[in-house]
Amino acid sequence: MKRLLSMTETVAAVFLLAIALLTTCNVVAREFFGVTIPDWFDGSRLLLGIALFWGIALATYRGGHICVDLLWEHVGPRWQHRLDLIAGAITLALFAPLAWMVWVKVGGLGAQATSDLRLPLFWFQSVAAAGATAGAFAALARLVVLARAPRAGELGHGS
Repeated sequence: MKRLLSMTETVAAVFLLAIALLTTCNVVAREFFGVTIPDWFDGSRLLLGIALFWGIALATYRGGHICVDLLWEHVGPRWQHRLDLIAGAITLALFAPLAWMVWVKVGGLGAQATSDLRLPLFWFQSVAAAGATAGAFAALARLVVLARAPRAGELGHGS
């Protein structure tokens, strides 16, 4: 599991770095040379979608989403654990259909491409869909680990 999490971190980080480099290079090219990188805006949007889905997968497994603990902080460890299980089940119930629908969207792209370079959207959105799928599997893995955990807080709870 550690290798899978490490790979997920790497994918998200690489695409965030790609966004930063693309944006920086475009600003430099525009300011110093008076030109813009073709499709830089479409490229940055597509890369952001990829980084977002892979980052969601990582935050889901680690329990790193922002939480409002109105109830969780005021109950004992047994109920905290039960609330974590309920939250994990709800997360899985939301992320599994999300992953499915992202793949449906990818399947319906056809020959759509970016406006300038005509880069096929299929490849970008397939990597994003893989991240959405990783998020669903991360939610399932977290739920399994929580179900096996003897007490609350062992896996982490929100930020």
